[in-house]
Amino acid sequence: MSSNILPDETLFSDFRRQCLSTDNWVNKYDKNGMQVWVEVPSKKIQNAPKVHKIKCKMSIKDVSAATMYDVLHDGQYRKKWDTTMSDSFDIARLSDNADVGYYAWICPKPIKKRDVVTLRSWQVTDDEYIIVNFSVKHPKYPPRNDHVRAVSILTGYLIKPTGPNSCTFIYLSQADPKGALPKWVVNTASQSLAPRVMKSVLKAGQNYNEWKEQNSPDQKPWLYPEQSVLPTMDPAELSIQRADSLEDVDESFKTNAQDSEDSS
Repeated sequence: MSSNILPDETLFSDFRRQCLSTDNWVNKYDKNGMQVWVEVPSKKIQNAPKVHKIKCKMSIKDVSAATMYDVLHDGQYRKKWDTTMSDSFDIARLSDNADVGYYAWICPKPIKKRDVVTLRSWQVTDDEYIIVNFSVKHPKYPPRNDHVRAVSILTGYLIKPTGPNSCTFIYLSQADPKGALPKWVVNTASQSLAPRVMKSVLKAGQNYNEWKEQNSPDQKPWLYPEQSVLPTMDPAELSIQRADSLEDVDESFKTNAQDSEDSS
């Protein structure tokens, strides 16, 4: 296998298209310059995934697109603002615009912690910033006993400047938290959670420049690849992590969930 796992222009342009599309998307939330949509797959698609694709759009009036992009990349800063994160680290560099990393987060009790290993890739042009990620299998980071390994089918951000200190910020995600959570619970929770997450990202953006001045202001390896201290890794050592290849944990109420999720 070659390094075909790395995203190419097709993936970036398809991600952009989904971010800007309104076909088959239903608006679920629209307040204070923030909107949340859920995709309703076309009836023609056989075996469409049960986990909804969710999209959030925020009009930001007081933070530049470049700053919001830095916030999403800056792992040190994330420890300051991401209150649900329990662990996060970059594992290796795959190319100048791609890496592989680990992220774990706390879920409301009694739900177990979740974690993911994802390949992340990014693209910057004159008028937009894109970051995408999807789950991969890494030989040294198999699923852990104390976490449920979740799956990012495709998650990412599209940020477009609307002025020197303003931008449009779009987050799109299709992810399966796995485990025994009924899919309708996942879909409902993600719709209510999304605006909260977006608000915390916005606040992080508003406070970033002041924080960065005190914390290695010149270190931005996502903009300057030569600054990266990560070990390099051959992308061919990774494979895509598909949701159906992970064992579901504690399936005791799966039968009830099936009926409900079909009606959601």
